Amino acid sequence: MAYESFQRLQNRSTLCLYSACAFGLCRSVSAEDLRAIFSDVCQDFEATLEECDGERDHVHLLITYPPKVAISRLVNSLKGVSSRLIRKQHDPSIERALWGGSLWSPSYFAGSAGGAPLSIIKQSIEQQDTPD
Repeated sequence: MAYESFQRLQNRSTLCLYSACAFGLCRSVSAEDLRAIFSDVCQDFEATLEECDGERDHVHLLITYPPKVAISRLVNSLKGVSSRLIRKQHDPSIERALWGGSLWSPSYFAGSAGGAPLSIIKQSIEQQDTPD
């Protein structure tokens, strides 16, 4: 019984992924495309993409995931899969904007969102100045 209740625990983190594109990632890629890709990757990790928004040079994500998932592996998969699919869909237009051939910067921010109300975190992410 105790094991079953442990399995229902979920971690919640806010992530910030930084674009390595010279003119910003969102100039070439729609927020809906990114949201769909990120959501699919999250499902592979038994995670849920709660919110996704961003600006020209970075993307904010709110993700709920089980304790067995290492956030670093999830981030690597989010970046790797999105990079591969975006290049496939937008090549060669996006290739000209890449610095050093990378779609994403190697750095990212991951912060625990355990104690904050979900509505406040979602509101903060929604208030990002998403480019048209």
